[in-house]
Amino acid sequence: MELDKALDLIADVPDFPEPGVLFRDLSPLFADAAGFKAVTDGLAATVDPGADLLAGVEARGFLLAAAVGYSLGLGVALIRKPGKLPRVAGRVGYTLEYGTATVELPEGVVRPGQRVAVLDDVLATGGTVAATCELLEGAKAQVTGVSVVMELEALNGRSVLEGHRVEALRVC
Repeated sequence: MELDKALDLIADVPDFPEPGVLFRDLSPLFADAAGFKAVTDGLAATVDPGADLLAGVEARGFLLAAAVGYSLGLGVALIRKPGKLPRVAGRVGYTLEYGTATVELPEGVVRPGQRVAVLDDVLATGGTVAATCELLEGAKAQVTGVSVVMELEALNGRSVLEGHRVEALRVC
């Protein structure tokens, strides 16, 4: 399947999780084998070839990072929401377009000096990805870039990722 056709499988869900927010639902894309493969291959092509590890952001970023990691022969660090980890190496709070949140890095999965590529589904305001980059850099890793399926350009998420290479399969 062509990448553009695969990306067309993403559904727009108005007023979720609250009124005024347009949620991008990747569930139909994940359920379509050819579409999921096209997006996995597309994301894999954006990852810096010198990356040692991928960081997947909970929850859809887990699926993407696992698939890309498998295809590239790389491991995956799972960036989690609070309360999910028995041992936490770091924690960063951030602002969403509709509230606040926190992400945590599991202890013992990122080594100082590792080159880590960050993967997530949608870049909106950039808070989640910026917090992830801060966690990784706090662990003395080098963020090689950020790769997302979709970037919501109007929310200007790139502006909070200054100094990081950002790749999006679709900008809308």
